[in-house]
Amino acid sequence: MLRIAVPNKGSLSETASEMLREAGYAGRRDPKALHLLDERNGVEFFFLRPRDIATYVGSGALDVGITGRDLLLDSGSAAHEVDALGFADSTFRFAGAPGRFAALQDLDGVRVATSYPGLVGDFLAQHGVTATLVKLDGAVESAVRLGVADAVADVVSTGSTLRAAGLEIFGPVILESTAVLVSTDETIPGIDVLRRRLQGVLVARGYVMLDYDIPTGLLEQATAVASGIESPTVSPLHGRDWSAVRVMIPREDANLIMDALYDLGARAILVSPIHAARL
Repeated sequence: MLRIAVPNKGSLSETASEMLREAGYAGRRDPKALHLLDERNGVEFFFLRPRDIATYVGSGALDVGITGRDLLLDSGSAAHEVDALGFADSTFRFAGAPGRFAALQDLDGVRVATSYPGLVGDFLAQHGVTATLVKLDGAVESAVRLGVADAVADVVSTGSTLRAAGLEIFGPVILESTAVLVSTDETIPGIDVLRRRLQGVLVARGYVMLDYDIPTGLLEQATAVASGIESPTVSPLHGRDWSAVRVMIPREDANLIMDALYDLGARAILVSPIHAARL
């Protein structure tokens, strides 16, 4: 049995579980269940705190897990990133009182509050900056106002939360984080199947299947508009100087590509969702 760690709560949990269901694995019926045996697919799921997953996997207690890149790096675990999974994106930045800090080096000798002391400490050390890290479990943006720290290192989306706390962002990006698959050994039996399935979900979410008919003389121009991941499948239409074409295209570009093909002379243009894929 392949032992897989899955986030049991938080922003990672729902999307990770949904992705695994789309990949053909069993889903837990009881949201409080901490263990699920999926005998049909030869895996066991263990539902754990996202922050602990890298530690469990790094120790060898579990084979593979889904967590955030930020949590992986902060843990100091022996686990490493295997694949990015395309959800739960976030950016880590420094922030402080307006006008007080301009560059990373300005943090030398001051107090920096963060929920990710391992991640932030490593980043500062790599840049030769020595600061006192103040570990907080949440509401980091309040640390400066309450006098606990001089600056903060936190997740930034639009920056509105930090601005509302009277802070301004400065310095370089600490990390661009996303959900990742982690392991210590990618050769463990079953991990290759899991990776293919998850990559298949990413393809199905990001691409659609496009079918259209085109005068054969315009095939080269049409395939330049939509070249596909590898190359289109082209079949002659019976009794006509036309060809039928099938190709995978990015979902977000579907309507633009349909318009371009129609203007070129393509007809019977159809788009279909992809429910699963193996490339």
